[in-house]
Amino acid sequence: MSEDGSTASVAEELQEMILHHDDVDRFLDELAVYSTRILGGHIEVHCGVTLKREKHAVTVANSGPIAHQLDEIQYGFDKGPCLAAIDTGTTTIVHDARTDDRWPDYFSAVVGHGFYSMMGVPLLLESGGGAGAALNFYARQPGAFTGETARTAEGYAAQASRALQLALRVAKYADTASHLKSALESRTTIDLAVGIIMGQNRCSQEEAFNILKAASTSRNVKLRDVAAGVVANLGGTSPNTHFED
Repeated sequence: MSEDGSTASVAEELQEMILHHDDVDRFLDELAVYSTRILGGHIEVHCGVTLKREKHAVTVANSGPIAHQLDEIQYGFDKGPCLAAIDTGTTTIVHDARTDDRWPDYFSAVVGHGFYSMMGVPLLLESGGGAGAALNFYARQPGAFTGETARTAEGYAAQASRALQLALRVAKYADTASHLKSALESRTTIDLAVGIIMGQNRCSQEEAFNILKAASTSRNVKLRDVAAGVVANLGGTSPNTHFED
């Protein structure tokens, strides 16, 4: 992949994928499918996205069930081009599993499924801590992945790595915002209930909160749920917290 319009086009496509999906899982699934189109050309290519953490590898996305099945075979033997790519940080190509002697047991299994060419391309992650990721490409035809294919895949993987890191950051901030919203909603409900108890019992804010807390303890129910019940009993509906985006 050259540093020209094609690279810019891939970057724009990946950014659009992030913007159009509200969670990382959906982005990763589309990333796997899009990856097959980048390298497929005139042959059928299957792609899986592997995440390895603490010596345990898992497919977090795939272009279809075949890719997932082939990934699982690799994990079962704990050997193969994808795992090698993660461990070494370099692209690993298998031109023909019938003649490659690096991982004979693994190759025997994938040949049994009719696949002869494989390529693992590492993805860069910021997380550290021994975590790694890679794109896994599979094709039935021997010699499907060449040196030129590897260079294209590595250029694409650099773009995909940046897109993946961005997607993970967006997901992290979205999760933080969701927790913050939930906390504010709980606080609003509790404050409303305290106000109602103050009015009903003509007591101070502290006394009203202690009444609410005592009810929570005696019923073994969360404070927010007790508060929501107090508000609902008065107004007939559960309290709503209004946010402006």
